[in-house]
Amino acid sequence: MADTLTKKQRSYCMSRIRSRNTKPELKYKERVAGFIHQHKAFGNPDFINFRKKTAVFIDGCFWHRCPKHYIQPKSNKSYWIPKLNRNQTRDMEVNIAYKKSGWKVMRIWEHELK
Repeated sequence: MADTLTKKQRSYCMSRIRSRNTKPELKYKERVAGFIHQHKAFGNPDFINFRKKTAVFIDGCFWHRCPKHYIQPKSNKSYWIPKLNRNQTRDMEVNIAYKKSGWKVMRIWEHELK
């Protein structure tokens, strides 16, 4: 199925998807103490505690393929499937890199914050 939006419209829609200060991140920020909101560390963790060597990632159910809520896209699969595969691969690589460095990694699904 072809995209129903023009390139300009699709570009605008995609530009509105935020990577920082998302609702799940802001919800978690209210609950946690000792962690700082950090986007400049390796892998772009949402929160990090340097003393406890803990990195926290809040993963969206669609973008990171939550086993409970992920629904495969019906259109433009040739774009979405490889993109979502890359997201999962990158998540695993980031987890391995942090663990090899002696850090703890917490991954929280978006739906767990609701």
